[in-house]
Amino acid sequence: MRYWLMKSEPDEFSIDDLARAPRRGSPWFGVRNYQARNFMRDQMQVGDQVLFYHSSCAEPGIAGLAEVCTAAYPDETQFDPKSKYYDAKATRDNPRWVNVDVRFVGKTRLLGLAELRQHQELAGMRLLARGNRLSITPVDPREWKFITTKLLK
Repeated sequence: MRYWLMKSEPDEFSIDDLARAPRRGSPWFGVRNYQARNFMRDQMQVGDQVLFYHSSCAEPGIAGLAEVCTAAYPDETQFDPKSKYYDAKATRDNPRWVNVDVRFVGKTRLLGLAELRQHQELAGMRLLARGNRLSITPVDPREWKFITTKLLK
């Protein structure tokens, strides 16, 4: 099992939206960064655990927990010319973008960047690295354990 942090803008898709989604999960579509895509395509597996992070908002931070509930499959938005995620170079025979489905596990208190930075145990967390803008990043098992057992309890 692996652990991930997945960012979403809450005005686009929030932890509350995920909580209302069907139990089978909701597609994590619209990722248009190759490294983030590769994480979903090559490393994410059903059962992997997710820190759901609200980004680009007044109070960014970890807002809940989720889990990956499907393997990667082609992101349908790449084929839709009306979608802001449309990619004219993508074809059904050769899709460029994928998504996984994630399922709601639970809502947490908002755990912001300032609080995360206070803990030496999280000093190496990719989210906290200068210039990190990836929407999906791996989380070290020790970081996951510290966050879920010390900070969110």
